[in-house]
Amino acid sequence: MSRFILGSQSPARLGLLRTAGFAPEVIVSGVDESGVTAPTVPALTRELARLKAADVAARVEGEAYVLGCDSLLELDGRPLGKPEGAEEAVARWKSMRGRSGVLHTGHCLIETGTGRTLLEVASTTVRFADVDDAEIAAYVATGEPLWVAGAFTIDGYASPFIEGIDGDHGNVIGVSLPLLRRMFAELGVPVHTLWAVPGEA
Repeated sequence: MSRFILGSQSPARLGLLRTAGFAPEVIVSGVDESGVTAPTVPALTRELARLKAADVAARVEGEAYVLGCDSLLELDGRPLGKPEGAEEAVARWKSMRGRSGVLHTGHCLIETGTGRTLLEVASTTVRFADVDDAEIAAYVATGEPLWVAGAFTIDGYASPFIEGIDGDHGNVIGVSLPLLRRMFAELGVPVHTLWAVPGEA
């Protein structure tokens, strides 16, 4: 089995990959995201994913496949990452309720042995319920929205507040598994060869 490294500290991404049969190593990137800019939200997620994957790949010895990801919610053409505090999370939800946004996740896959780098973005439309102020306050009080892009999850406390999605469910969690399969295929790696032996994940 080839060495597969996830360059992300996201427990949701790691959990999703493990559920799908992978057992990646985790090496967290040290990229400062604050000064990174791009002309569009999808382009910004792609560049952030590239920087994260490149940072991790540069620290890896030997041959491996390094995956870097970054997710942002686009609303009114603006990128929304993690809110800086509870007040911002409340305001964010008041602006999102009853509307739709697009969750973009940039994916960068680097083959360290050759340096070959693949960059892709997956986008999923998310339809938010018209939640009331009490529901928003209760959700923000859980602390969950402070740790995730867009201030919501689709697999946690916010799941009752998501009316539906158009696109890949896993992409909203943090990794588009069908896209990842296609990226590995482009590198000549059948995705099933990366599955962990049952009991070893």
